Amino acid sequence: MKKQLLSLALLCMTLQAQTLTVVATGLKNDKGEVQFSLYNKEGTIPDKTLSKYYKMKRVAITGTTAKAVFEDLPDGRYAVSVFHDENNNGKIDKGLIMPEEGVGLSNYKTINFFNLPNFKKASFSVEKNKEIKINMIYL
Repeated sequence: MKKQLLSLALLCMTLQAQTLTVVATGLKNDKGEVQFSLYNKEGTIPDKTLSKYYKMKRVAITGTTAKAVFEDLPDGRYAVSVFHDENNNGKIDKGLIMPEEGVGLSNYKTINFFNLPNFKKASFSVEKNKEIKINMIYL
């Protein structure tokens, strides 16, 4: 009986798992890779050290786009940040203050001092398989 209940619980969890596809558009070149960071809780954005993510993927660029697929996600609220790591050093290179490489964030068309990112503004609901697009921002 315990085995059957466990099997049923695992089946229900599998049925509720979602897939999120994130497409980064508007990349200025195909150098390096694009890092997609998926967040699932308050206080994780902004993530200056690129370490507070729930899941992360680095993918190759095709033309002016890159695509990451996050599978087996439970229903919930998520946010995605993206950066174009042109020199493959694993960090966002910055000038005095602003990024020198392309960045993007779910639900944001621009990023500046008056529109600082946070999880609440960047998050969206995932309750079924979903695809979102994030346009890259080069400052």
